[in-house]
Amino acid sequence: MRYIILFLISIYIAPNVQAQIYEVGFFLGNSNYIGDVGSTKYISPVRPAGGILVKWNRSPRHSFRASLMITELEAKDVLSDDPRRIARGYAFRNNLMEFSTGMEFTFWDFDTHKSGKQFTPYLYSGIAAARHKNFYIDPNTNEQLPENTYSWALGIPMVLGVKTTTVEGLIIGAEIGVRYTFSDNLDGSFPDTPSRRKTYAFGNLNSNDWYVFSGFTLTYTFGEKPCYCFN
Repeated sequence: MRYIILFLISIYIAPNVQAQIYEVGFFLGNSNYIGDVGSTKYISPVRPAGGILVKWNRSPRHSFRASLMITELEAKDVLSDDPRRIARGYAFRNNLMEFSTGMEFTFWDFDTHKSGKQFTPYLYSGIAAARHKNFYIDPNTNEQLPENTYSWALGIPMVLGVKTTTVEGLIIGAEIGVRYTFSDNLDGSFPDTPSRRKTYAFGNLNSNDWYVFSGFTLTYTFGEKPCYCFN
């Protein structure tokens, strides 16, 4: 009986595995940081950002998505609208590498096997993990000092975008993705070393850090025609 059940499951799964469409491509754009240093504007591109995307389209309305993004977060108090930050004069740069996975939902059906132009807005969310350097800022010199350690900041990506078909097999999109993290140390405001926190911690310790990716995506689709297509 057990083997019969396994056989029936394999019959059900096999056609569906062959009937999926995959997308692979890249993201190019910029990043900006939101937290205890620099500008408080949510969308204010500062540094270049790039990455790779992989999607598994399960239907015309939703896809599993994974990405690897790389950037150098940068913020400067002198670019802030807050007079107190301008007077303080802190600044930092922090290399960041983010892994993200989750679900992408389109507002309208988006079937890459249909002929003709297609266009739709979409939403993406899931979970992200960003690897970054740990450091602290000396208030006497405003110098960024390394702690020679790395941390992972877990976060929630919230992405809004639009995409359209171009030539056969290619999809171009534009998106803005805000990441809320569960960390307050992307900017060095909460040093990783406990002995340094009393001296070098600053800012609102009850508010976590955010960062944003904004830019364009280009993906190529491949795979068998899915079972949800009828023409």
